[in-house]
Amino acid sequence: MTDLSGRTALVTGSVSGIGLAVARALAEAGARIALHGLAGDMEIREAREALLAAGAPQVEFFGGDLRHPAQIEGLIDAVEAWGGDDADRGGLGILVNNAGVQHTASLAEMPAETWDAILAVNLSAAFHTMRRALPAMARRGYGRVVNIASVHGLVASVDKAPYVAAKHGLVGLSKVAALEYAAVGEPAKGGVTVNCIAPGWTETGLIQPQVDAAAKAAGGDRDAGIAALLSAKQPSRRMSDPSEIGALACWLCAPLAHNVTGTTIPIDGGWTAQ
Repeated sequence: MTDLSGRTALVTGSVSGIGLAVARALAEAGARIALHGLAGDMEIREAREALLAAGAPQVEFFGGDLRHPAQIEGLIDAVEAWGGDDADRGGLGILVNNAGVQHTASLAEMPAETWDAILAVNLSAAFHTMRRALPAMARRGYGRVVNIASVHGLVASVDKAPYVAAKHGLVGLSKVAALEYAAVGEPAKGGVTVNCIAPGWTETGLIQPQVDAAAKAAGGDRDAGIAALLSAKQPSRRMSDPSEIGALACWLCAPLAHNVTGTTIPIDGGWTAQ
């Protein structure tokens, strides 16, 4: 049901965390993976080997700093060319905008340059990738964009102004793109869809500073610190594993999901149901 053989997928920020988990799920479904991220040779090599072992027929690393539109243009052009020119399954068929940065501080103490960087990577980069990728997807009659938003694209928290603003913007941007491309294609080919996934607390390096702070407040007890974090927001009191986000992303990329578009699906243990 999620056979993605012959498809080319670009997952931004895919050398670790949620991005790597999404790339692994797509690799298991047979997709060729365009790796991306700001990482050293060792981390890139380990990610590539993991994806090949998971079943990806090809894995190639592509660089590009998502704060700079010109580098994003080059990234999309390179992946589109790497995807080949097959009329049905060539080019870039799957785009997962996952790369993100975070910094916690009050509005009064948030550096202006930090605001600019978070908005650039978490929001503007998705605009630039979609602007370039969606027209080619439409010509082929199949395309999948999955934007990794956050519960903070649906609700707010203190000390996260740029992150919350960016993720709310990403949800809105995705709805516009979904509407503009909703009538493209047909069920058999899969059409072109744009959706968001909104993870809650998930075991990744991005939240490690918050986990460390909570553990310190709990006298150095990491489990107690995590429990305190979850009890405040996530009713299930369970962390999500990145593989759970990967599994949902993979399903959204399948042709059978042709009528699932413009949605934001939380994986948050009931956080946004409150």
